[in-house]
Amino acid sequence: MALLEVESLSRRFGGLTAVDNLSFSVEEGAIHGLIGPNGAGKTTTFNVIGGFYRPSGGRVIYDGRDISGMATHAIAALGLVRTFQATTLFHELTVAENVLVGCHLTARSGLLGVILGAGEERRRDAETRVGEILAFMGLDGLAGDPCANLPHGLQRALGLAVALAARPKLLMLDEPFTGMNPEETRRMMDLIRQVRDSGVTILLVEHDMRAVMGLCERITVLNFGGLLAEGGPEAIRADPDVVEAYLGAPVREAAPCFSK
Repeated sequence: MALLEVESLSRRFGGLTAVDNLSFSVEEGAIHGLIGPNGAGKTTTFNVIGGFYRPSGGRVIYDGRDISGMATHAIAALGLVRTFQATTLFHELTVAENVLVGCHLTARSGLLGVILGAGEERRRDAETRVGEILAFMGLDGLAGDPCANLPHGLQRALGLAVALAARPKLLMLDEPFTGMNPEETRRMMDLIRQVRDSGVTILLVEHDMRAVMGLCERITVLNFGGLLAEGGPEAIRADPDVVEAYLGAPVREAAPCFSK
């Protein structure tokens, strides 16, 4: 059953069409990849789905509801949460405090109340939630450490923990493996699988093809703002048009990058 349906979606900026009559769906419980060469429209598609841009045409249906053009905070409150290419963390706060900030989307007292302690019972509930998330992510031993002291891979994991604090039903990950070494990438892949297995559907944009092929059950490929191909990793890996369009090289040269 589709949790997210993108129907004939378009987004234009003046005379430039960044997303062109795009349709695809994300099944509930899936890890779904959205890939394509630079300028293919991936980030713009994410921005339209998440409410940062209004669509120029078409619709976004989430959990049976038309969310096209809704405000970002209203979309997040429905359980569709998005991360960004750059980690959006408060480096002056501790690991636990960063996750506590992420709880504000489900706390009636709001962000300021969560930070300052308004509503003691709600704060205790949020702190319990923080402890559960940090344990789930394997970060509980770092709860009191300053965020700024974490290595890059752990900062990315913390960013995922902050997103989980908002209780997503669908989590959109924008290049979660950026800047990671192979060991950090493997660790993040395991974390993403754990998040999916906990009941969260995943839609991710990523340039690391080995991570995409090893992680995603279904992949949507964009080119020039439109749909180029869609299918499982094996079908995408074997599609010469996908390989050449994505990497700008003949299949014989580019294919190894699509290995698991």
